[in-house]
Amino acid sequence: MSDEKKHQHQHQHQHQHQAPAEPVDDLVVTHHTLTTTSGEISYTARTGRIVLREEEVKKDKFTGWKARAELSVTAYTLDESDGAGSHRRPITFVFNGGPGAASVWLHMGLLGPRRVDVGSVDAPTPPPYSLVDNPQTLLAVSDLVFIDPMSTGHSRAVTGGKAVDYHGFGKDVEQVTELIRLWCTREDRWMSPKYLIGESYGTTRAVAVAERLARVHAMALNGLVLVSSVVDFGSQDFEFLRADEACLNFLPTYAAIAHYHGLHEGRTLDEVRAEAEEFAAGPYRLALSRGRRLPAEERSAIVSTLARLAGVSEEYVDRTELRIEHWRWCTELLRDRGLTVGRIDGRYTGPLHSRIAENMDADPSIDAIDAPFTAALHHYLRGELGSIQDLPYEVFANAIKQWSFKEFEGKPINVADKLERLMRVNPHLRVRIEYGYYDLATPYHAAEDMVAHLRLPDEAFDRIEHAYFPSGHMPYLHEESRIAEAEGIAAFVTR
Repeated sequence: MSDEKKHQHQHQHQHQHQAPAEPVDDLVVTHHTLTTTSGEISYTARTGRIVLREEEVKKDKFTGWKARAELSVTAYTLDESDGAGSHRRPITFVFNGGPGAASVWLHMGLLGPRRVDVGSVDAPTPPPYSLVDNPQTLLAVSDLVFIDPMSTGHSRAVTGGKAVDYHGFGKDVEQVTELIRLWCTREDRWMSPKYLIGESYGTTRAVAVAERLARVHAMALNGLVLVSSVVDFGSQDFEFLRADEACLNFLPTYAAIAHYHGLHEGRTLDEVRAEAEEFAAGPYRLALSRGRRLPAEERSAIVSTLARLAGVSEEYVDRTELRIEHWRWCTELLRDRGLTVGRIDGRYTGPLHSRIAENMDADPSIDAIDAPFTAALHHYLRGELGSIQDLPYEVFANAIKQWSFKEFEGKPINVADKLERLMRVNPHLRVRIEYGYYDLATPYHAAEDMVAHLRLPDEAFDRIEHAYFPSGHMPYLHEESRIAEAEGIAAFVTR
């Protein structure tokens, strides 16, 4: 072998054994102005990825802080001429749920300075869609950090790492907690009023992250906003025990959606909901608890009322043994019209793929909003915020095949005890819970049931506020609700 070839061989050999380059933060900074409902603001946007590290100890010996993840964030801070007091300005950390959903929904639908125009249920915006200013952005009163957990957005494990290690309740909470701690430390925000906003599974995450911040880092928060809350899964799980609690808690939402689609003529939404809630609390609950001991005449009366409220036939209710599962109900409600209704938002409808199908093949409400939000986010990050990422932005994480709930093995997922602990240890913590009447992903009555069973002193309940919207899982998909929701959250943060 010639000297030149030996040199090339040695170089290739060394290159093959080189450790991958140490990952570094890659936030891109841009500056903007916006006219909000409270006046014009100037702000700085940062988007990109932050490297998270874990302390590594082997055989009782500290071996360093090892890079484990690169989490994507988009952050907004208000510009101040002299910088004085900026650390006292509220800061709000935001994430969605899934698990496996990126923060695009709350970011581009409700809270960010720019939002996607999706139109309305009856008049959806056609592609290629558009972005508009958001005068109601929460940025007017609070700095914002939108977080994409592992495998969502542009978040990935470091080279050689395993993303699957973070696909579970415990590690997910750990990584989001660490990102918040790191951000507050680097940005000198420990003395800022601090809030978390989560949606759907993000409410489970928000409660658990807040509890870990308090327990591990002694970081006290000022408030939690739980949008479409699911803190106790046992209240809405059709596979748990005999699914009785889920059936009871879903009924008022069935009735509300049936009303929206014209199946309760001559009655108001409040009247229908009130009857459904009272029926679920009394006769329906008793009937389900009695099983086969329920006399035939009483059962017949229950079938009749349940069918009327839920908007389906008595024959169908009879065949369900009085227990209507929500995905099947979405397929059944408007079967005679050849339509399904949305699980995320029951106002939306879509054509049935088969008139004899037991289950719809897709959620028409997700079909209606997935493309506009995805297109808007991709354009916004690169075209307006200068992102340099070529990675696919995972709106719904394809990499997450399973989510580990090993901490709750053999029992329903429930973090209500963590919420109780938070409200006991921090007498200043306030909670805002938002409900959508047409939400079948996290039905409002199930969330109400969770609150009703919290083990807290009376004064703590005075720190919990409730907001209801004639919309679905994402209240901001309804224009009037979006404005009311934004104003309500702003008032909560500034109170």
